[in-house]
Amino acid sequence: MAVVVGRVVSVNVGRPRTIRHRGRARTTAIWKEPVEGRVVARGVNLDGDGQADRRVHGGPDKAVYAYACEDYAWWEHRLDRPLPPGTFGENLTVEGIDLGAAVVGERWRVGSSELEVCQPRTPCWKLGVRMGDDGFPDLFEEVGRLGAYLRITGEGDLGAGDDVLLTHRPHHGVTLELVRRAFEDPSLFPAVLAAPELPERLRAGMAEAEP
Repeated sequence: MAVVVGRVVSVNVGRPRTIRHRGRARTTAIWKEPVEGRVVARGVNLDGDGQADRRVHGGPDKAVYAYACEDYAWWEHRLDRPLPPGTFGENLTVEGIDLGAAVVGERWRVGSSELEVCQPRTPCWKLGVRMGDDGFPDLFEEVGRLGAYLRITGEGDLGAGDDVLLTHRPHHGVTLELVRRAFEDPSLFPAVLAAPELPERLRAGMAEAEP
């Protein structure tokens, strides 16, 4: 039985743009803007969204990125400034969901689409550019409020105001917070590898480095 666990506050999309970073022309799509109405989730994207470098961004295991209002509130207090939806490059700004407690492989019904929790974010230099601070990715990772990458497992449309319904939660109990902690403590790799829904690239890296 589906259970409402949160709500979509904003749907945000953006196309790649060219910027100057450390004297070089670089391409990034981290600038996301809220959109009105319904947006279709299909394939590896929301309609109107894009990624500049599919080697490390986007693809089936990073099709949609979600970040929580509760984490926004924490950052606004820390940084002492307002942060509008999309600031962290997320596609879905949600409220009421502890994303760190989300289980790898749990599925959400949002509008008529189905999304599957996949992995936490590993921030790169682009987040630093977006925040105007090259050191911000390290702080973001240190704080541990990483948000959630989602697969699109069922095509459909979604929009601001939609409930997030939990339709399935695996019993293995591997949360995004556990995955995050494993990035720092390899002794946790065996526990994380208990999740069959873990992205293959991440699984292979952990299995190879497993202590």
